[in-house]
Amino acid sequence: MTSKSLKRLSGAALALLAFTGSAYAEGECSVAKLKGTFAFSAHGNLLGILEPVTGTLHPLATPAIIDGVAIQTFDGAGSISRRTDFLNTNGAPRGGQTDFNPNQSGTYTVKSDCTGTMHIKYDSGAVLDAEIVIADDSSTIKGILSKETVPSFNTTPDGTTCMSGCALGVQVSLDGKRTEGSSERQRDR
Repeated sequence: MTSKSLKRLSGAALALLAFTGSAYAEGECSVAKLKGTFAFSAHGNLLGILEPVTGTLHPLATPAIIDGVAIQTFDGAGSISRRTDFLNTNGAPRGGQTDFNPNQSGTYTVKSDCTGTMHIKYDSGAVLDAEIVIADDSSTIKGILSKETVPSFNTTPDGTTCMSGCALGVQVSLDGKRTEGSSERQRDR
């Protein structure tokens, strides 16, 4: 292949990418389009305590494995309701949990490029913040926890303790899929 042909092919590929990006960013997603009940799975690790000012991680001796499931409803106006979850840490129910943890609530945002955030509050005072991506006509959500804050946390191997409002270092992926609400979306179109 000649240099001239490679330049044309590269130019065509760049043009295609540019047009694809423009079409995608024209309001494909919105808060209103994210509506209905979604089931989530979570998998990852609890790494330690984050220093509030610097964000420095004070690691646990061994990262704790986290697995969980949740179900929650997005109202199409930025609020999350009817959220309940169950989590295991290192193979045992988190915090001695024996059943699903109900009565959580929160908020969410969605940008036209199908990225957004979730902010979930627990009755215990714990808070989860997640960065999310919405796909498949708003029926799939992928995300990662960007922050987990808990009321208090045990001492790490380096002697760091946290007695209130503890930011934890987490590496947790979220996968969400619509369980109901599709018929509402079809009616609204």
